[in-house]
Amino acid sequence: MTPDPPPARRVRPLIAPRELHRRRGSGAPPAVLDVRWALATGPDRAAFDAVHLPGARFVDLDADLAGPPGAAGRHPLPSPEAFAESMRAAGVNADAPVVVYDAGPATAAARAWWLLRHFGHADVRVLDGGLARWQAEGLPVESAPPGPGAGGGAGSVAAERGDFRAGTAPAEGPGSVLDVDDVLEFARTGVLIDARAPERFRGESEPMDPVAGHIPGAVNSPTTENVRPDGAFADPAELRRRFAALRARPGRDAPAVAAYCGSGITAAHQVLALEIAGIPARLFPGSWSQWVADPARPVATGGR
Repeated sequence: MTPDPPPARRVRPLIAPRELHRRRGSGAPPAVLDVRWALATGPDRAAFDAVHLPGARFVDLDADLAGPPGAAGRHPLPSPEAFAESMRAAGVNADAPVVVYDAGPATAAARAWWLLRHFGHADVRVLDGGLARWQAEGLPVESAPPGPGAGGGAGSVAAERGDFRAGTAPAEGPGSVLDVDDVLEFARTGVLIDARAPERFRGESEPMDPVAGHIPGAVNSPTTENVRPDGAFADPAELRRRFAALRARPGRDAPAVAAYCGSGITAAHQVLALEIAGIPARLFPGSWSQWVADPARPVATGGR
């Protein structure tokens, strides 16, 4: 009888700045991806060129971490082929660790973390506190030299290519997906967390999508509450206490948990916070922008 394979090693989802600095000085440093992006302004390549972690490669969230917008949402998942090509261009290897970061609170970096997990890369971490905490601790940075392809980003002709290939998505935990057709039933039987601001959840304001409100049965927990003022994540015990108030908790007998937001970006931050708390969760990638693309789908307002 063939023995069962050993369980996969669980990689801590966060890495502190000084630990990353030590690892970058080792013989096999991780690939480091800069994912600076903002909802209002989009990818920030100019900020990357001005200052970034040594050896980091810039990844364009809209071009590399999402497919074309449409009925599946404003930031649908990229195809496996497109994502793998973007990661190879950014120097990601299949068997080497990856660290992702953004300006600070990991709102955009979590999307890269989640997608790498979704497409089969197990050894990926988020720089806790991002570039802001790295600089606050006096660690070295560099700037991109002028000229075509500067900065070693995914589009750089000088960037050393990786060998990453997209694998099979996990059935549960980080990288797993909640399909749009299963959302309402999931909200009835599990814990569906809306990661947007409270006023968007209640339907009082909607700056991005044509319909305001939330998915019936969802509960609200803004991603801004996942982090401390310095942009680093709250302690696991604190996160567990906050999620417990929503009925989301660790344990085999706990209800299933999933998260959504406006277009699947900040919801990845919620999945990351849940993972830090020891609570496996799925992501509804299309999120609110996909939900309201079909006027037949129900919408709720109010609540908390």
